[in-house]
Amino acid sequence: MRLFALASLLATLLVAAPKIAFQAKPDRADGKYAPGETVTWTIAVTADEKPAAGKISFDLRQGGVKTIRKGELALVDGKATLIASLDQPGWLMTYLSYKPAGGKRVLRDYAGAIFGAEKIGPSAPEPEDFDAFWRAKIAELHKIPMNAKLTPVETKDPNVEAWRITLDNVWGTRVQGVIARPKGKKSLPACLVVEGAGVRGLSPRGAIGRAKSGWLVMHIIAHDIAPDQPKAFYDELSKTKLKNYPLFGREDREKSYFLRMLLACRRSLDYLVERPEWDGKRLLVTGGSQGGYQSIASAGLHPKVTHIVISVPAGCDHTGHLVGRQPGWPGWNTRSSAEIKDQDAALATSKYFDCVNFAKRAKCASLVGVGLVDRTCPAPGIFAMFNELPAPKRIVSMPDVGHGGVYHTRRGEYSRWSGLWQQAILAGKPVPAE
Repeated sequence: MRLFALASLLATLLVAAPKIAFQAKPDRADGKYAPGETVTWTIAVTADEKPAAGKISFDLRQGGVKTIRKGELALVDGKATLIASLDQPGWLMTYLSYKPAGGKRVLRDYAGAIFGAEKIGPSAPEPEDFDAFWRAKIAELHKIPMNAKLTPVETKDPNVEAWRITLDNVWGTRVQGVIARPKGKKSLPACLVVEGAGVRGLSPRGAIGRAKSGWLVMHIIAHDIAPDQPKAFYDELSKTKLKNYPLFGREDREKSYFLRMLLACRRSLDYLVERPEWDGKRLLVTGGSQGGYQSIASAGLHPKVTHIVISVPAGCDHTGHLVGRQPGWPGWNTRSSAEIKDQDAALATSKYFDCVNFAKRAKCASLVGVGLVDRTCPAPGIFAMFNELPAPKRIVSMPDVGHGGVYHTRRGEYSRWSGLWQQAILAGKPVPAE
């Protein structure tokens, strides 16, 4: 009887717990300001869709690293405002937490703003032999026969053909993925889709869907692993062989895990441009996070890439910590830094794999989505990379977008532009400026 009463009480408490919503927005839709201008964030908190009471704690950081102000703000009618400014090009990132009256902190959010975005530059000079290094690596790759192997994949659509594909790559590894095309069509735009971070399989559905729209499309995994295994297979790899793979070889440019990964992109593009269905004109690379990283590198490593469409790209600003800003994923020189045996070697190696340096060599049109509360792929490094890209280009600045979870639902503006760009490429038209 007592157990029943206790269960009933717990159920009542759970039902009674208010649903808290918490979000901060700047006074400009894109969160962009000139140095010396002021940003005003409005922080709104609701409980069961009604204005909440309590306090907001804030930790305002320059570059996402250096705390320049801390404090508390009282909510009035469920809202509070935070005002800040930066007198130089850079990023303000604010950690926010909500504490209800008489209670504990129950929710955290973030606020961001970028100042002098177009003036944010590289955090370190590029290696003098950057081009020579990558030319040598591509030459080594070209000595390895592609050895393309295709296995048919059922599409359930008579108008689309698809195959599992493998291509031989450096280090005795393979590129693995899916390739698809609209059946019987020629003179097609080509698209390489690259994956975000993690270890997982690859469904052919995405490539098949793009092929239905009119693309010759290749979708590849970032690793040399079979795409069609049970989830447990990938979970085990994540815990063992591929655990912390982004940090493999980070002290040696010849051994970095990203060397194999980026050369896999180059190999895939070489294969796509040799396909007789390609129109010889349109070549898109697209992805998010680690996929954005691979896309930028692809544009820098392959002269026939005509467009990249990417969101919250990783791999930007590996050396950002040198100038007081949070570097991008994978935190080459900062993540588990105590495990780096040779800090100078890691720093030198990272420059050969920085998207800021690949962007300088790109010859394509670029659409880039950036989140101003992204702590995984921070905004200043992405703007530094974007500023090196040639025109035409567009950056979609999203003040309340971070990297994952709930932030995926806030990427509507980037999704809109991504759709417009890809429709234009498919139609053979210039990408839209506005």
